[in-house]
Amino acid sequence: MSIEVRPASVFDDVATLVGPKNPTAQSCFCLSYRIPSKESQALRGEARAERVRGLCAEDPPPGVIAYLDGEPVGWAAVHRRGDTSFARNRLIPHVDDLDVWSLWCLRVRPGFRKQGITHTLVDGAVAFARERGAPAIEAYPVDNRGAKVDLTMAYVGTRGLFESAGFTKASDTGSVINGFPRVLMRLDLR
Repeated sequence: MSIEVRPASVFDDVATLVGPKNPTAQSCFCLSYRIPSKESQALRGEARAERVRGLCAEDPPPGVIAYLDGEPVGWAAVHRRGDTSFARNRLIPHVDDLDVWSLWCLRVRPGFRKQGITHTLVDGAVAFARERGAPAIEAYPVDNRGAKVDLTMAYVGTRGLFESAGFTKASDTGSVINGFPRVLMRLDLR
């Protein structure tokens, strides 16, 4: 088994991982935090897909993809916090004035879960941010204390996942997902 994490610059691979099942949907493609809320809510169907195609062509692209023997199997959204809605989010605090990067969405395709791909994705997202000069990277997972998290809401990850990758809790947040509080986890990259 060979897992490789690469920048998400191939639109078809991003669509395989986070594209909506319903082509007229106004959700997913992992745009909720990446672009302004009004724009995200207005985009549907092909317009939504085209917006993501454009992001894939940018430098940096909108995240990273895990490939298992060349097949796209996992996604992580990672970008400079200042270019996301986390820059203005009232529930997720700013710890300091560092130009941090945010890691906010993790997804592994069914059939490929429980193989360590999520851990590899986190490591790949950290490397992606570090290579682009990020002084630190943050994530906003649930603090589920070992309790089961609904798969639909598990996209934010868990505190334990990020602790195992070397992140430490930097702050509580005002956000709750699936009944669990979210915490701000940070890894210094300097």
